[in-house]
Amino acid sequence: MSSLPDPAVLDTATVDALASRLDTAQTSRADTPSLADTHAFGIDDAYAIQAALLARREARGERVVGVKLGFTSKAKMAQMGVSDVIVGRLTDAMRVADGDDVDLCRFIHPKVEPEVAYRLCRDVDLSDPATDIESCVDAVAPALEIIDSRYRDFRFTYGDVVADNTSAAAYAIGPWRPVRDMSNRAVRMVGSGAAGSAGTEVIGSTAAVLGDPVRALHALLDMCRRRGIPLRGGQVVLAGAATAAVPLTAGVTACEVAGLGTVSVRGVR
Repeated sequence: MSSLPDPAVLDTATVDALASRLDTAQTSRADTPSLADTHAFGIDDAYAIQAALLARREARGERVVGVKLGFTSKAKMAQMGVSDVIVGRLTDAMRVADGDDVDLCRFIHPKVEPEVAYRLCRDVDLSDPATDIESCVDAVAPALEIIDSRYRDFRFTYGDVVADNTSAAAYAIGPWRPVRDMSNRAVRMVGSGAAGSAGTEVIGSTAAVLGDPVRALHALLDMCRRRGIPLRGGQVVLAGAATAAVPLTAGVTACEVAGLGTVSVRGVR
């Protein structure tokens, strides 16, 4: 990845054209070169492209059901040379039921990562500086997020990632539990692999998410205020990855978060 180019203002037609390019890549499952190869753009433009991309999904009947955070690892922030998290949107078309099959053919080059999910119990008032976002959450659950960058050879800039809706592709949520302290919980993700192939195992901690996943909620509130992204009751919040992402392959991938529970999906072709 390279750093974000100097800010530049794209006109509406260019924003729509770049959103169309990303949408076509996702729907046709054919990767596309980095947008930054042909256009210099800033973070405001990147979020404008993301919004235009989301509008295309909504026009097809998809509903926004949540948000997701990226770059919640301090190491990742340092690698990218940034100090802010990034925010993407989740739609109902991305939802996979716990334990269900997920068709790998719907993605370009999918990866999976273990996360902690929060559930909003009411709308969050972004205009009130005294808003306590923790009081707007009524449940927490283990989660798996499937990410699928639409960019060729995984070569993209910081702005590219934001424009591509932070690589959002699919997600599964385990059983909801009452809110509890999620700091420094052990996380284990295991992939069984297809018949006859070796599985994978990654071990991590919820502390990888800004030191404590609850801090991701506060970072989310700040970013949604700055970007005008609404937070509605009933929506899901994916707080960020607790380990590095690994390729999603055929077979069962399961995530266990200590003291919280498990969630799984089964990749099929």
